[in-house]
Amino acid sequence: MSQQIPMDRTERFYKIEMMIRSRGCVSFKDLKEALEVSPATLKRDLAYLRERMDAPIDYDADENGYRFGQQWQGGRHELPGVWFSEKELHALLTMHQMLAGLDEEGLLSRHLAPMFDKLTGMMGADEAEARELTQRVKLISTARRRVPSEHFETVGSAVVKRQRLRLDYRKRGGTAAGKEDWRVVSPQRLVHYRNTWYLDAWCHRSDGFRRFALDALADAQLLDEKAKTVPSRQLESELDQGYGIFAGSQARRATLVFSAEAAQWVSREEWHPAQKGEWLGDGRFRLEVPFVDATELLMDLLRHAGQVDVQAPADLARAYAKRLRDAAEKLS
Repeated sequence: MSQQIPMDRTERFYKIEMMIRSRGCVSFKDLKEALEVSPATLKRDLAYLRERMDAPIDYDADENGYRFGQQWQGGRHELPGVWFSEKELHALLTMHQMLAGLDEEGLLSRHLAPMFDKLTGMMGADEAEARELTQRVKLISTARRRVPSEHFETVGSAVVKRQRLRLDYRKRGGTAAGKEDWRVVSPQRLVHYRNTWYLDAWCHRSDGFRRFALDALADAQLLDEKAKTVPSRQLESELDQGYGIFAGSQARRATLVFSAEAAQWVSREEWHPAQKGEWLGDGRFRLEVPFVDATELLMDLLRHAGQVDVQAPADLARAYAKRLRDAAEKLS
């Protein structure tokens, strides 16, 4: 049976304040048992909070416990350093669960676990309560493409340290599909999109921006050379103009009109940050979105088959109609 690691002094301070805040009045006995310290240690902690940190903690003889004094007046006393309210702690723990759902083989959880253990301790939750909290968030993923943890860690380190990478990866499209190639890149940012991780980087061979799917990597090596610095505005103009994950700066605009039935849902969706939407008089909804490559846009339009009219551009309308005809022919 593993031995529980005792709380350090800072954790005890936060837990004392959190217990008083949540319960209103807490007995010396309850504080001592929750903190698992001697009476002398708890007395020193209370004295330090009052005298050195100006914590408005008073002893209530009638209640036989400790509460915040009148000068607190329902406000919030802040300990030096980072302070989280109970709501903020719950939000952070929820975020931790969401990150765990996006995690690649437990990599993020492994590094973040010590920090969230401290947050749980500050909130006053024991192991059973903490486990209960983590069961209150569920993230459902479909068609997830896993990334080997060693590649993810290497790429993440390069992004943070601003160092170049050598990437060996498997090509997926064209006549060279399945063959391996390599590039030296200056990593710019990691992107998580539709259950898949991508690296946006400056490719030194092609002298331009490229987007690499991390699950296609065969190897990733951290190099000693510093990464090329590229303004974020230039990165966004090159890679964020198209629809979905397809990069490019020469974007066109698609005009889509959704039926009144589909409009109530589509009108609340963000298909692209630069989209434009307009309600029509008959209850339909017109949506304009920029795109570079039609592949992903067509996939999303097929989700609304029979409920959307592609008005422009003409080649997108033809491609959508062909997809519908091909699907119908396979069913006949």
